[in-house]
Amino acid sequence: MSLPPDRALVTALRAGDDAMFARVLDAWSSSMLRLARSFVSTHASAEEVVQDTWLAVLKGLHGFEGRAAFRTWVYRILVSTAKKRGVREQRSVPWSSVAADGPTVDPSWFRGPEDPYPGGWREFPAAWASPEEAALSGEIHTVLAGILDELPARQRAVLSLRDVSGHTAQEVCDLLDVTPANQRVLLHRARAAVRERLAGYLARGVAHDVQ
Repeated sequence: MSLPPDRALVTALRAGDDAMFARVLDAWSSSMLRLARSFVSTHASAEEVVQDTWLAVLKGLHGFEGRAAFRTWVYRILVSTAKKRGVREQRSVPWSSVAADGPTVDPSWFRGPEDPYPGGWREFPAAWASPEEAALSGEIHTVLAGILDELPARQRAVLSLRDVSGHTAQEVCDLLDVTPANQRVLLHRARAAVRERLAGYLARGVAHDVQ
């Protein structure tokens, strides 16, 4: 179920509408948890970050001025909360150091600089058997969650914000304090890694079915 426009949503939350708050929790908490996990050391710690974020949101609702989308405002609180907790946990990987992630996919998968479309995929992935079943199965969701957990923290954060939560590139740059170029590189590497690992999993599944 989709959420109402920001004005109606914030008005309902300010009025103490528990049903509306439950809808927002259902809609955003999973992606918030994935994003928080990019900054802290454990899943339990990420859960506490999300809880602290919602407490801060409820306390600060009357200070929300609508200068940004309500969701963006909430995620800014989340990122700030997660970063502070990450510092306390003595995580020291700098967000500005994009090169530290290293290559995630074999460069031969991409078109070279001499190609009319440099940097693009050389070929589309092989067709998947029973895609409807795969998309709906609990197994594939579990696999995807595992793949996301294996990504470097910055890549996971950017991918979660762009492809899971639907934030714009500029919003991601503002939330994570990265440059547009860094955001593009992190997103490209994350998407490439997910595609490669998911394709490998599905190929193994197809081979098993054939046997």
